[in-house]
Amino acid sequence: MSLRWRSRASGPCAIRCAPSRKRGWLYAESRTAHRRRTMKRMVSGLLPPIPTPFDESERVAHERLRSNIERWNQYGYSGYVILGSNGEFVHLTESERWKVIETAREAIPSDLLLIAGASYNATREAIEFARRAASLRADALLVGTPHYYREQITPALLVEHYRRIADASPIPILLYSVPQFTGVAIAPETVARLAEHPNIVGIKDSGGNLATLAEILRLVPSDFSVLTGSAALLHAAMALGAKGAVLAVGCIAAKTCLEIMRLAREGDGARAAELQLRLLPVARAVTTQFGISGLKAALDVIGFYGGPPRAPLPVPDDNMRAEIRAILCA
Repeated sequence: MSLRWRSRASGPCAIRCAPSRKRGWLYAESRTAHRRRTMKRMVSGLLPPIPTPFDESERVAHERLRSNIERWNQYGYSGYVILGSNGEFVHLTESERWKVIETAREAIPSDLLLIAGASYNATREAIEFARRAASLRADALLVGTPHYYREQITPALLVEHYRRIADASPIPILLYSVPQFTGVAIAPETVARLAEHPNIVGIKDSGGNLATLAEILRLVPSDFSVLTGSAALLHAAMALGAKGAVLAVGCIAAKTCLEIMRLAREGDGARAAELQLRLLPVARAVTTQFGISGLKAALDVIGFYGGPPRAPLPVPDDNMRAEIRAILCA
């Protein structure tokens, strides 16, 4: 069988219409288990970490998820990350996670990537999830660090954890370093060791430290996909050679994010920096300022379905919505 990641024309952005243009990315084919172990798949471009929508009773709103994705499909993304931090992976039951993958796969065209989050503390659970996600036609996994026993999570233990998952997974995996949530960061030297594994194809680095990101880029091979998870570093990350980004703000400001990425790749630093500064208040509103509640409120403001998060996260109130609306309209 083969898996092709093809080029796709982009469409309107989340806030304003964007000019249509063609983008391409590398594709890889996997015909046998041996060949799968001896090749890399390139992940690049903008991949938004989309929220999981809930109704007022906190049940997963599958039709809302489907309709959101069908609109996002026109925005020029390379694919999607589901069940990540913004997807409230930790608030979902295992059966709900499977159903979210099924619904998302039905709505996401085959030429756009579906990357499923897999943040488990136990290696065995992560392996079981990988196998099930592959059977549901996920293209890759975004695997978070174990963290509950964080004082015992050494670099050597992380290497063993990720290698065991990669050995068992039928689909490629990307590392996920988000120390502000887990208290565990994947050091650049550890990333470099794991990049040697043929089924570990990239990393989403959400640490927000440019020096760390630069060191990762220096140490890993060119076919290893380094993706920034920090909107504040988007311009700098792309200028340094990052392959793409997984950004919450990409759900609502796709045009701006894609334009920053294009300008940075083309060396137009002045224009990229100008757009980067304009993006910062919006990015802050849907991350550190209001968090997932803010992202969902912002989606409601621009005409998507955001809805409430699951408790104990706060439901967006009128004051939050008004402040977010003012930020988006500034």
